[in-house]
Amino acid sequence: MSTATDRNYDDYKATEKKALELLAAMKAVSPKKADIELALLVAIFELHKGALPASAVQKIINGHLGVIVPHYAASASGSG
Repeated sequence: MSTATDRNYDDYKATEKKALELLAAMKAVSPKKADIELALLVAIFELHKGALPASAVQKIINGHLGVIVPHYAASASGSG
C-alpha cells in the first residue's frame, strides 16, 4: 500500500519527467539558453497568474532554488 508521500513523490517524478521532455523540445526550437530560461520562468508566472501577485511567485521560485541549488552543487562537486 502506498502512502500519500509516495504518491506525491511519484506525481512529482512524473511531472519532472515531462518537464525534461519539454526542455528537449525547447532545445530543438532554440539553441539559446537565455530564451529557454526566460520561457520557463514565464511559464511559472503563468501557472500562478490571477492567483498570486508576481512578488509571491518570485518568493516561490527563490524558495525552490534554495532546495535544488545544494543538490546540483553537490552533484557538480562529485559527491552527489
